[in-house]
Amino acid sequence: MINVQEVQSILAHRYPFLLVDRVISVDLERNVIECLKNISVNEPQFTGHFPDHPVMPGVLLIESMAQAAGILGFQMKVREKEDRSIYYFAGADKVRFRHPVVPSDQVLLRAKFVAMKRNIWKFSCHGEVNGKMVCSAEITCARKEL
Repeated sequence: MINVQEVQSILAHRYPFLLVDRVISVDLERNVIECLKNISVNEPQFTGHFPDHPVMPGVLLIESMAQAAGILGFQMKVREKEDRSIYYFAGADKVRFRHPVVPSDQVLLRAKFVAMKRNIWKFSCHGEVNGKMVCSAEITCARKEL
């Protein structure tokens, strides 16, 4: 299990854009990661999306899946402390939103490595709330040395 402080040592994101709260498991034999995103009514996006009926914006669900994929990419690479690379979100295909995600939900994010060509990585991702799939996408990330 990787806590939020360790997640911050892997990802460049910080509040309010760090969207992975914890890594539950990483299986490097199957190249799969499971992460948690806790949805709190105190998050800034709910001020305007929507004030009387808060719903997690789909773009933030996509970003949370991309962050989970980025963590998996770093874990697969066995990132060295002096490594100065970053994963950029490069694209999303086959995006689907099946159910609204609302405050008090806990999203289980799953990402599976699909392929890599040069520094372009592709992952199959989805999010679940209480065992029900709420979103899915094929996420493409580009790894860049800083």
